[in-house]
Amino acid sequence: MKKHLLAVVLVGASSLISAEVMAADVAFPHLETTGMGEVMAQPDMAVFSVEVVETRQTAKEAKLAVDKAVTAFNERLKRQGVERTDIMSANITLHPQYHYPKDKQPELTGYRASRHITVTVKLLEKLNEYLDGALGDGINRINHIELKVSNEAEFIEQARQAAIKDAQEKAESLAKGFGENIEGVWKITYHAASPRPEMMRAMAMDVGGETAATYQDAQITIRDRVEVVFKLEE
Repeated sequence: MKKHLLAVVLVGASSLISAEVMAADVAFPHLETTGMGEVMAQPDMAVFSVEVVETRQTAKEAKLAVDKAVTAFNERLKRQGVERTDIMSANITLHPQYHYPKDKQPELTGYRASRHITVTVKLLEKLNEYLDGALGDGINRINHIELKVSNEAEFIEQARQAAIKDAQEKAESLAKGFGENIEGVWKITYHAASPRPEMMRAMAMDVGGETAATYQDAQITIRDRVEVVFKLEE
């Protein structure tokens, strides 16, 4: 019996077992498991992206309006203690705007200019203050807000160790259930976890929108997984 024993664990869905592991050509008794690890983290920092968009009669006027808002926003952030390296401003983009009357040639109506600014917030309690100030500086769109943890690597390691333990416990349970013994690990397949937590808060609003009152109660879920082939005693 042991010469032909093959146990496969499917966790959640068959897609969780990689094609590489499933295609493993081994001639000895073995079983395959997928370990899943998950930890919850309290965010303590954030990254948000804002945009200023202005339309004027000339390209120069549109550019000046956008640059004025971006300069005011950057200067205020620096006065509030944000380091220059935590503020990234993209290059300006300019697009002509046309009106398309029926059966007539397009008419140039002006120019639309825009710039994006990305800010890293190292003190999460300052997030709403920065966002509210952005709208006052002339920034007219908040594109997204991403909550993060400063010690992300520690949480990823915790999730990884939980995944390893999960794979081991599943293998031991299965082997015991079938009256078998595990001899050791034959193959480990690991795909590095995403460097960013999975939880993402996104929002897009025009001037006059209300930002969230607080992000202090949010939680980030960090997950990891490992696929293992265990050799069974013959």
